[in-house]
Parts: sequence; C-alpha cells; structure tokens
Amino acid sequence: MLSLPMPSPHVSQPSPEAPPASHARKGGPRRQPGYRAVALIVASAMFMEQLDATVLATALPAMARDFGVTAPHMSIALTSYLLSLAVFIPASGWAADRFGSRTVFRLAIAVFTIGSLLCAQSQSLAFLVFARLLQGMGGAMMIPVGRLVLLRSTTKADLVSAMSWLLVPAMIGPMVGPPLGGFLVTFLDWRWIFYINLPIGVLGLVLVSIFIADSRAEKPDRFDGLGLVLSGASLGGLLFAFELSSRGEGDARITFGLMVMGVLSGLAYLRHARKLSAAGGHPILDLSLMNIETFRLSVIAGNITRITQGAQPFLIPLMLQLGFGMTAAEAGMISLSTAVGSLLMKGVAPKVLRRYGFRNTLLVNGIICTGTYAVCALMRPDWPHWSIYVLLTAAGFFMSLQFTAYNTVAYDEVPAARMSAAASFYSTFQQLMLSMGICVAGFALATSMAANGRSVAGLADFSVAFVTVTTIAMAATFWNARLPHDAGADISGHRRRRSLAAAVNEATDAPD
Repeated sequence: MLSLPMPSPHVSQPSPEAPPASHARKGGPRRQPGYRAVALIVASAMFMEQLDATVLATALPAMARDFGVTAPHMSIALTSYLLSLAVFIPASGWAADRFGSRTVFRLAIAVFTIGSLLCAQSQSLAFLVFARLLQGMGGAMMIPVGRLVLLRSTTKADLVSAMSWLLVPAMIGPMVGPPLGGFLVTFLDWRWIFYINLPIGVLGLVLVSIFIADSRAEKPDRFDGLGLVLSGASLGGLLFAFELSSRGEGDARITFGLMVMGVLSGLAYLRHARKLSAAGGHPILDLSLMNIETFRLSVIAGNITRITQGAQPFLIPLMLQLGFGMTAAEAGMISLSTAVGSLLMKGVAPKVLRRYGFRNTLLVNGIICTGTYAVCALMRPDWPHWSIYVLLTAAGFFMSLQFTAYNTVAYDEVPAARMSAAASFYSTFQQLMLSMGICVAGFALATSMAANGRSVAGLADFSVAFVTVTTIAMAATFWNARLPHDAGADISGHRRRRSLAAAVNEATDAPD
C-alpha cells in the first residue's frame, strides 16, 4: 500500500475540505460536485473556445464571398480575436480575485456566447470584427479563470486526474475544428460555426451556476492599469506578427514593425513591473512567480514543448492534403487520431505519475512525445493508413501526458493567495507559445519552399518543418532534468525508492 508523503513545510497547502484562508466563499454551489464534474464543466467551456479558434479558418473563403471582400482581408477576423486575448488574459486573475471566480467565469461564458451569436448575425466585415473582439474578451477570461476554478475546487491528491480530464478539450478542439468547419460550410452555412457555441454556452452557464462555488480574495490587489496597456501592446504586437508571418500575408515591414513594438513594449513592461514590485505593488503579470522553482521550470519547459503542440494542428492536415493528395474530410478524419490518443491518456496519467513521479515522467516522456512527432517527418503517401493512425494516436497520447504533468506540477509550490496570478501568467504565455509554434512551422515551411524554388509545399518541405519544431521542443529536456526528484510528490503520491542499505541506516540512526 503506497502512502502519501507528508507535505513539505515550505509549501503552502490548501485544505482539502475548505477554500484557502486568503479567499472567502461568497456563495456556495447548490450541490457539491466531485472534481471530475468540475473538470468537465470547465472543460466544456475550454472546448468551445478551442474549437472556435480553429473552426473559423476553413470558413474564411465563404465568409469573404458573402461580405464582398477578398480572402486575405478576412485575416482580420482571426487577428482581432487574438488582440482581445492578448489584452485581457493578464487581467483575468485580478478580476477573479476582485469579483469572484464563479462570477467572472460565468460572465466570460456569457460574453463569449453573445459574441458567437453576433458573429453569426454579421452582415459586414466591420461588424464581424467587433463581434470577434467581444468574443475574445470572453475567451480571454474563460481559460485562466476556468483553470483557477478547478485549482480551488480540487484537492492536491486529485489534481493530476482533474488536469488530465481538463486537458482533453485542449487537444481535441484544434483537431475537430477543421473537419467540422469544412462540413458545416459545405452542407449548411458558415454561420453555423458560431451557432454551435450557443447550446454549449447556455449549458455551461446553467452548470456553473449549480455546481461551482464562488471565491474571491478578501483584499484584492490594486488594479495595474499601466501594466495592462504595456502587456497588451507587447502580447498583441507579437501575436499579430506571428499570425501574419505564419500565413505569409501582409507587408514584411508591417510584420517587422509589430514585432519591434511587441519587444519594446515588453521591455517597458519589465521595467514597470520591477518598479511596481519594489514599491510594494502587484504587477498584472507577476514575474516574481518565476522565483518558485517548480512553476518556473514548468513554464520554461512547457513553453518550449508548446512549439510542437502549436505547430502540429497546422502541419498535419496541411501535409495530408498537399503532400498526400487527400481531401479535407479525409485529412480531418486522420488528424482526429491525435484526439483519440489524448482521450486514452486521461485514465493513465495519475498511475504513471504515481509510479514514476513528475521529474522522471517529464524527462522520459518528453523525449518520447517529441520524438514521436519527429517521426511524422518520415510519413509518405505509400504508408498504410493504419500506420499513420497508430503514429498520430501515440503522438497524441504522449503529448497529452506531458501537458497533464506540466499543467499540474506548475502549481505545486504556488501559495493559495497567488493562484489567481499564477493562472493568468501561465495562460498568457501558453497562448503566446502556441502561436509561436504556428509561426515557427510556417517560417520553416516557407524557407524550405524558397530554398527549393517551389510555390507549393512538398513532402520534403513538411519534413523540414517537423524536424525544426521538434528539435526546438527537444531542448525542454534540459529543463525537465532540473526538476527536483520529489517535485509534486504530495500531488502524485510518488515516493522516491530508497535502497535497502539506506533504509537500514536510517532505522539504525533513528533515536530510541
């Protein structure tokens, strides 16, 4: 029988039965749900956001015809959403502390759902951009506040299992989006890609109201308005630049200017955050969280690995269509095998982490999951379809296990009073690095095409792109190895095995 280790004295431990002392519950749920129910409620909102982020791309040509504009002009429908994410994600933690996590989460779902309805009713590109900005405001709050709701509702013993359930929509959404979007546009109308959010949103509002407790900080920090402007300008500029460069659209000078704006605004934010912290204030993105070892290593290693996670939903369907000659529907069905792998993982992660611990799992599984995606560079049209299914299912399984571990161990040593700041910080850089993955993949693809004098991407170009993103992600191994052997032991239930001699010495040295 494996016994759980006692919590380390330097780690802030929330009570399994009650919310942290620094947070007051202003309204309890009508029913007390298990952590799986809370995880699935939060996951439904995240699935809606993740699905919407990818389903729109397939509908842009049809929308352009209806609005009387060219398809490249429709890229603003994507970038306007990214702009809202960049500006409002950093404010999510403060909002949850000030107004309550249930209140903000419920409002985020409502705003996203209303934004979806307005998108479906759009008669012009200008109105669509307004609706997408509104939708992005809701989406920016849903991801970090949803994660915060789960963290505050789950004991450490159940956190691994809860996170594995939560991660499923993040893996499925990007894969389901393109084939679903193609189906809706082909057989119904592009407006249905937004209408499908309405029943999910309404159901989410009902379930959150019934099952999720409200908690907020007793003394919320003062709002950092200047930090919001600087971080928004930095993240917005970088995300716009990544988006434009990955699609090969727009003037290169504009892309470069956005990149410079993002970097300079980021440097200005760093200076502002240091001054505010020195004066006893709380910057909207709390950089002092990086002093917490497990949080810092999870952010760095996880973000490096997200280069591959962000790139694969972009590369795989494109490779299957352009390189293998498949239809969009065929490519979409094969791409879904990564989602199958993610689903298979959810019951396995707690057992793996209990047996091997976070450090060993992240170290070994990180090499396996990145290497599995690297094998995709070798895929060719003469491969049997079953072998591609097996490869992508395995890739989805191991990648999902990796991010279940990252997303859980990150909060191991974070004090309860700083959970809100940690959730918004983590989500901000998660969004940035997923976009960076698309940018790196698109840049590698375009560079290989230019070097070989091709106007259409070939199989060799896709191979170069896969090798590029997985080589970068493999660098996370260095940071995974720096995790302490007992990192997250009170979450996973893992105890490092001792030799018999060490056990005997310990017993001999023990006082009578």
